[in-house]
Amino acid sequence: MQAEKGTRKVRSDKKREVQPTISIELKEAIYRLSYITNTPVKDVAERICEDGILSRKVIEGLSQYFRRSVRLKNTMYMGDLERPTIQRKFPAGHTERIGIRFKQHTFENISALAYALDCTPSRATSLLLEASLHDSDFINKYFHDHLKQVLDERRMAELKKVLKYINTNNPYDEKLSWGLLLSYLYEEIKDGAGTVSESITTFINKWR
Repeated sequence: MQAEKGTRKVRSDKKREVQPTISIELKEAIYRLSYITNTPVKDVAERICEDGILSRKVIEGLSQYFRRSVRLKNTMYMGDLERPTIQRKFPAGHTERIGIRFKQHTFENISALAYALDCTPSRATSLLLEASLHDSDFINKYFHDHLKQVLDERRMAELKKVLKYINTNNPYDEKLSWGLLLSYLYEEIKDGAGTVSESITTFINKWR
């Protein structure tokens, strides 16, 4: 039997769009990651959420707001309906919407998160973005993975040696992480210092 004329087959890999409302500060942080890695904003935001929803550290941080019990990545988190809803709480100060399109499995995980938080997928996405970008482990991994793509093995090895040297001889308590290096390079590129690759080369030469 032929399908009715005009009927469209739904693609199994079709993405679902979510438009969370986020603070201007959070939006600027996402745009910075986009700028320095030369990656579209929507792809950066999607990656943040994909990694965040699979991060035990991030989800455990959010679980203090869970009103319903849910299983995420083979871990059962207990909810409590006595906890106040966060659906109507919005970021302080100015806010803006940002558009993100998720693969179906990621959207389903975010929907499960939204169920536990007793809020909409849009609100859950906003909270997930915020929690993930406050996780230094995520920032370090994200930037480290990006540098492995834009640098050859020799320069990546040189950069690791430089970071080790700086941290070994650093008189201050704070270590120079991949995330802090990202902030440094952002300022360099913003001031017209060229690409990430060129800025890294300059950085390495400076500390040799």
